[in-house]
This record gives sequence, structure tokens and C-alpha cells, in this order.
Amino acid sequence: MNNLKRFTKSIFSCIALSGLLFLGGCETLSPATDLSPITVDNAAQAKAWELQGKLAIRTQQDKLSANLYWRHSEERDELTLTTMLGTTVLTLDATPNSAHLHVDGKDFRDSNAQALLERVSGWSIPINDLPLWITGQVGALDRVLAVDSNGKTKQIQNSQTLPPWDVTFLSWQSQSGAEVPYQLKLERGDLQLKLQLNQWQALGKPSILLGEKP
Repeated sequence: MNNLKRFTKSIFSCIALSGLLFLGGCETLSPATDLSPITVDNAAQAKAWELQGKLAIRTQQDKLSANLYWRHSEERDELTLTTMLGTTVLTLDATPNSAHLHVDGKDFRDSNAQALLERVSGWSIPINDLPLWITGQVGALDRVLAVDSNGKTKQIQNSQTLPPWDVTFLSWQSQSGAEVPYQLKLERGDLQLKLQLNQWQALGKPSILLGEKP
């Protein structure tokens, strides 16, 4: 059963109540102080990054749009969805062995972030593959279907699950010295996700990248 309608209702409730009922119960993300903004030649060099943008989710029955904040590293993912007024309605804090989802005033936990998100929300979102696709990279199990006139990947397909995920890179931009997608679309069956990366920042330890001892 898809629970997208329940989450849409939560977002509209937050707007109506100006966030008074939800802000007190939602967690805030604690930034990692050991990482700093860096410049990279390509996105694959960034083992950590953060982005601010927009996420739109659509099925045959429902649709919602939200602001997206995502801080990613090899050790941890911190993801937040907010309304257009800035009210937090969903936070996901995940490590390779644990996941904590806070949504609609409730807390849920699991050992796997992707399984947790699907169990609670009904969203079959490929949270494990998204960090590669967001940065325009192709995974080992992805098949390239098309490239653009500049040789950049235009469309890939991932068949780890059926129906497969079709990922289309709609446009590109330069951020932190690298070429990364500006807009991308993910489709699987009747589920469609659109992401827009308004800001993407590579993070790292500059002294290590420059060849200095930490």
C-alpha cells in the first residue's frame, strides 16, 4: 500500500499550522565539524557533500513537492524534507547499519534506511543508489541507455528491482569545480521522482586532498 497521501496531508497540515505543532518534535541536523567545503575536478572525488534543492514525488493517485537538504558521507546520510515555509516534516538519519526516520511526529528505526523508508512511507525510493545518480555517476549495475552530444550520460537503467529504475539527467551545471546534474528524473512503474539541485557542495579535509599529513 502506498502511503504517499498520508505524507502529503502531513505537509499541508504543517503549512496550515505554521509549523507550531511539528517544529518542537523534529530533530535538527548536527553538521560534521571535521569537513569543509572543497573544490574537486569531478564529483567522484567528493567522498562527502551536501546539497539543497527540491524534490517532487508523483504517482497516479498523489503528488507532493518539498525542499530537500541532504548531507552525505561514507559514514552517514542526513536528509531533511521541509515545506515551502521551511517547516521540517521529515528527517532521515542513516549509517550503514542503522536508520532513524522522524515523520508526522513519530519516530521509526531500522537497520536499513531504504527498507525503513519503504516500510513507513510506501515510497520505493532507491536511497542507496541516489548518491551516485545525484552526482551524475553510473553504478556497476547501471546500464547506460543514452548520452548527449557532449558525451555526458543522459539516461541509465537500473534493474536490481523490477520494474527497473529509469534515470534521466535532464540538465547539468558546474558546482564545486565539478559537473553535476541540475535536474534529474527517476521513474519506476507509476512512481516518478524529480530532483533539482540548487546548490551542491563537495566536502572534505583540504589538508589530506593537498597531500599533507592530517
